[in-house]
Amino acid sequence: MLKKDKNVKKLFRNLWGIIMFFPLVLAAGFFPPTVHSTVKSVDGNRIILNKALPVNGMSGVVIHNFGKGREAITSILVQTAPGVAVVRKGDLLDHKGLPTPKDLAAPGDKVIGGYLYSNVLVLAPNAQTYAKITRSGGRFWVHPDLYAAFLAREGDSTPSPSNLSKFAKEAQVGLIYIVQKNRAILFDPLSGKIVGSTPFTPVGTETKYPFYNRFSKINAGFFGSSSDGDYYKSVGAIR
Repeated sequence: MLKKDKNVKKLFRNLWGIIMFFPLVLAAGFFPPTVHSTVKSVDGNRIILNKALPVNGMSGVVIHNFGKGREAITSILVQTAPGVAVVRKGDLLDHKGLPTPKDLAAPGDKVIGGYLYSNVLVLAPNAQTYAKITRSGGRFWVHPDLYAAFLAREGDSTPSPSNLSKFAKEAQVGLIYIVQKNRAILFDPLSGKIVGSTPFTPVGTETKYPFYNRFSKINAGFFGSSSDGDYYKSVGAIR
């Protein structure tokens, strides 16, 4: 009987471990992984990759080899179909000491899909939900205070694809984790596309407008941003 009780306890411990591990598995699958590939062929601003990125809409960078051990990001890419991407001039880093390449990409150039995807800005309705998200490891969580200060400087009061893209370039942010109604999304600010979505329940019902940050209000332009407003409406336009 004693041996049977021990076996039952062991079974429950194993089940509990699986239950506790399961959300971590889901969270890991929610984030597209960073992928290293190379350019197979180029046709204008359209390129074919030797290894496709895991999600369409993912952005990445093309790294050109200038010889003598000199490499630099020369363009940004966005995957439009499996293994197919469009490229545009790189505007993440300025390499004044290197020559400007003739083409945006060339066969053999290195590609990093999901560049800086480990740097994540979180937009959440309240501090408790923000804490729930950032308790998980494996990411560098960018505090929304930095984005709030950016909005105040820019004269904006609410998140938009354009100001998120500008902030991401300045702060080297790869993804925006946004809690919307009944779900959480991962927004790629370089491509302007959603690259992840999962059901999500926030902690509590309290919301702060336009999103959780530690300022009493965002002084954006003449009117500023008061605490009155609909958080879910402010972030729901990002889709």
